[in-house]
Amino acid sequence: MTLSAGVSGRGDIPPGAIESLRAGGLVIYPTDTLYGMGVDPRSPGALARLFRVKGREEGKPLPLLLADGRRVGAWAACTPGAATRLMAGFWPGALTIVLPAAAGLPPGVTGGGDTVGLRIPAHPVARALAAAAGGAITGTSANRSGEPGLWQDADEMLAEFSGEADWLLWDGPVASVSPSTVVAVSASDNVTFIREGAIPFSTITEFLKRGT
Repeated sequence: MTLSAGVSGRGDIPPGAIESLRAGGLVIYPTDTLYGMGVDPRSPGALARLFRVKGREEGKPLPLLLADGRRVGAWAACTPGAATRLMAGFWPGALTIVLPAAAGLPPGVTGGGDTVGLRIPAHPVARALAAAAGGAITGTSANRSGEPGLWQDADEMLAEFSGEADWLLWDGPVASVSPSTVVAVSASDNVTFIREGAIPFSTITEFLKRGT
């Protein structure tokens, strides 16, 4: 695995990491919460590799990180009003919004279901990688399933994933001890709170109330 350190700032990424990603490789990269494990979400082979490295159960959906808001329509069948407001209020940031999935998405992304989790992260490297992958990159945390992903040292991560990941874009210890908060918005505009993370549920509730 190739280590690249100090990749923050404008989101500059080594060309080799981008080439690897586009060729089906696996890149570990920083986000505004935990480190992410990224592959091209439209590559079945890359998705299978990610599941294998992470030890993730088949049938579990993978969240996606987007380069910008223009990419939402490529993955979501619709953007209900509450979702539009949440995107405006919390993106870029640590809120994953689960929406009705667009037709034809890879089952590795949806878990075989009919929804997809999307987020625009507040980290330039994550957004730049998503852009390099065609607008979206897998955003599952960089850890083995069931184990913590609170990496504080590049050498530890190198030892854990050497021979399995292709690149580690290191930008220091994890930015947050919490993953993103996850909410779902149905086509009928109902909001369901799924996982409380970096953004408290109470903050989201108060935000939504202000618009009613």
